[in-house]
Amino acid sequence: MKIEEKSQANYILLGYMGSGKSTVGQVLASLTSLPFVDLDLYIEEQEGMSISKIIDQKGVIYFRKQEFKHLESVLKRKESIVLSLGGGTPCYHNNMALINEKEQSVSVYLRANVPFLTERLFPEKSHRPLIAGTVNKDDLAEFIGKHLLERSAFYSQADRAVEIENKTPQAIALEILDLT
Repeated sequence: MKIEEKSQANYILLGYMGSGKSTVGQVLASLTSLPFVDLDLYIEEQEGMSISKIIDQKGVIYFRKQEFKHLESVLKRKESIVLSLGGGTPCYHNNMALINEKEQSVSVYLRANVPFLTERLFPEKSHRPLIAGTVNKDDLAEFIGKHLLERSAFYSQADRAVEIENKTPQAIALEILDLT
């Protein structure tokens, strides 16, 4: 099922790691026939290395500066897109203001609670540099809880919020379209 009449809007998905921004973004792009851009993958392509390698070799400050630069570049595109952000993207520089200034755009926070994110992220923690060092689920839950508390002020600036727990990516994408 395609929903082309909504295809003039930009959809910008934000939320904590593991909230499904990339997966939901791909479904939403398919439903609207819009191009999909994953900001993390875009940065890796532009920089010629993985984000973890960028951070290891050039530092977090360099990465956040490049993230801002590339976000600004993607948002300057004339065509409508579906954009998924990195979990920390909204929290640095003036990124949320930049995101919310984009004309004909809707920013959507994919929201989930700490236990849900802990269960989803624990099996894949070795592939996520930020949480790779956590030993058990309790440590991971504490880490996620602190991070969500710090980031909630930024995430809450999104135009809309969608609860993602116990929903398929298709159902979440359709809910986003219903809200816009």
